[in-house]
Amino acid sequence: MTFKSAESRLLLILATFFVSNALLSEFIGVKIFTVEGSLGINKLDIDLFGVPGLSFNMSAGVLTWPLVFISTDIINEYFGLKQVRFLSLLTAILIAYAFLIIAFALQLVPADFWINQEIDGSTLNMNLAFAGIFGQGMWIIVGSIIAFLFGQLIDVLIFHRIKRITGEKSLWLRATGSTVVSQFVDSFVVIFIAFYLNPQYHWSWKMVAAIGLVNYSYKFVVALLMTPVLYIVHSVVDRVLGKEVSHKLRAEAISA
Repeated sequence: MTFKSAESRLLLILATFFVSNALLSEFIGVKIFTVEGSLGINKLDIDLFGVPGLSFNMSAGVLTWPLVFISTDIINEYFGLKQVRFLSLLTAILIAYAFLIIAFALQLVPADFWINQEIDGSTLNMNLAFAGIFGQGMWIIVGSIIAFLFGQLIDVLIFHRIKRITGEKSLWLRATGSTVVSQFVDSFVVIFIAFYLNPQYHWSWKMVAAIGLVNYSYKFVVALLMTPVLYIVHSVVDRVLGKEVSHKLRAEAISA
């Protein structure tokens, strides 16, 4: 492989993985799961800011968001801040486009034979199920997109500035450090817009702070656990590109 083909293929693979996981997170994020129940342990009973009975109930979107941030850090490491900014903006546009198409699909008149389906011995209204799963409220969609952009821009900025100081050293610091800060912002922005500003819910600031902190504590732990994965991906990329090409890309990314 020539330098250009290796560079282009790597960026294409990383960008595709980045966009796919971001879109996937939006679609599966409608499901709320219990972390404790999924791990087979008793639910925690947390009391924060006067909000009782809190536990780790998370959006299923957290399954793929760590992969989004690993992709972000690897692209930033080898291709620089401008490429990540471009991909983040493109992904936000694609997410908005996807929800626009879904909104149109929700207005289509369902076929009579499709509406009622027998599933596991029960009759399910497929049209209502489709609307329930894909018909997320506008406030949640807007909050999710804004939180994504804010989180991404903060992540790449912190990553890039730490890299300018440390150079090639301390990959864990710039990658994990940028992620834990950006996820802090992401955790609160989406809840603030979707449930505090939204007149349908209008949560109190105590509720926003309590749930946001619980959600962030989960993301913080996951970010730390994903650090070894980042090193593995980094090592694989170095081997695929070769030492000389890899060093050249990283050097250009710092100055970009």
